[in-house]
Amino acid sequence: MEEGLVCQWSVFRSLLAILQWWAFNVTVIIVNKWIFQKLDFKFPLSVSCIHFICSAIGAYGVIKVLKLKPLISVDPQDRWKRIFPMSFVFCINIVLGNVSLRYIPVSFMQTIKSFTPATTVVLQWLVWRKYFDWRIWASLIPIVGGILLTSVTELSFNMLGFCAALFGCLATSTKTILAEALLHGYKFDSINTVYYMAPFATLIMVLPAMLLEGNGILEWLSIHPYPWAALLIIFSSGVLAFCLNFSIFYVIHSTTAVTFNVAGNLKVAVAVLVSWLIFRNPISYMNAVGCAITLVGCTFYGYVRHMLSQQPSVPGTPRTPRSKMELLPLVNDKLDDKV
Repeated sequence: MEEGLVCQWSVFRSLLAILQWWAFNVTVIIVNKWIFQKLDFKFPLSVSCIHFICSAIGAYGVIKVLKLKPLISVDPQDRWKRIFPMSFVFCINIVLGNVSLRYIPVSFMQTIKSFTPATTVVLQWLVWRKYFDWRIWASLIPIVGGILLTSVTELSFNMLGFCAALFGCLATSTKTILAEALLHGYKFDSINTVYYMAPFATLIMVLPAMLLEGNGILEWLSIHPYPWAALLIIFSSGVLAFCLNFSIFYVIHSTTAVTFNVAGNLKVAVAVLVSWLIFRNPISYMNAVGCAITLVGCTFYGYVRHMLSQQPSVPGTPRTPRSKMELLPLVNDKLDDKV
């Protein structure tokens, strides 16, 4: 009886963790799109900077004030040699994501972001000369095919938004690969990652945001009918962005790897559906098919990656990797949620 109750509670906790993760993720995406489209606040650098500031304050509060998470100590020299380069790429990744949201629909942007596994595998193969099992390469075919179909049939196609989303995938992959090289020896969770990287990202972004968008923001404030209400929504998006990072920490500790992968792909589908219901951006039949193929491909890729990770390495077997790190791409795609 007790085992049954424990099992039921575990399932309920996993479901609750997934639902709150979905809620925060979809809300952040929708609110950001609302800011760009409905509030006419067309300043992605400033939105990103606000998110960094809110996340830095939030992480400090969780670790230092509320002490809900222990601080992972980092050597002062490593903060500049390791954390700063990571923060720079991390900053570029978030900014490109917001730029893409500024110009293209949520459905198209989310589909392109699903290209991240492919860019990571290719970069690791080209730069690190890592061997990958043929099944990993085969699992990328539906992802690439689905994204090509979605891009060709997208009715609201914008080249700048498309390029921003695509380069965002490359930035995510670069961040993942750099993490192996620069952060070895440190086991960061999502909260400690934000604690160390968000302040650096703020320093990197605040000057470009002021120089490139400062005059535009002042003009927007002077002509917007309800500037203070709009600013409240904009800063609320920063608070929600930090809450999203906290929800990621919770869902990782409450679900298995397979559940996390499937839930991550379903989350994209939920975001696409909710965004269409709110913004009513036109989606053709073939565009929807391309999006579905991409999501199925991402799920299949996650399944293949998980199955290969469970297989023991047999020494001496031809084309057998010498370690699991040679077998699998270094990416946890669903962790790439915005700060």
